[in-house]
Amino acid sequence: MDEELQRSLGEVARAARERLGLTQAQVAQKVGLVPGVYGRIERGDMMPSVPSLRRISIVLGISSDALMGVSPSQVAATVDEAPPAENLSPELRRILHQLRTWTPKRLKVLSKVLTVLASSFED
Repeated sequence: MDEELQRSLGEVARAARERLGLTQAQVAQKVGLVPGVYGRIERGDMMPSVPSLRRISIVLGISSDALMGVSPSQVAATVDEAPPAENLSPELRRILHQLRTWTPKRLKVLSKVLTVLASSFED
């Protein structure tokens, strides 16, 4: 799995770099990496550190999700956003759909009810 991710990340990085008309050396310099290290990343021989991945993403103008092959349908865009519906059971999707229309006061009451229910199931 890790080798496949490294290879995929390298392919996407190479395509993004070529789209911008940059050389590996130019990207490496902008990212703050030795050109040989950046070349290893593009060839799929090396996984960048998280800070390097962030800098690569910014320099190449592509999201880190795209570099890592994560599609928008697999994750939420922000921590405040609900997870994608495809990861949820049909029952939970129906409940969430209904709850999105509730007022904060109703949600607070439901939260208290759920807390009581959850504690009764722990026995």
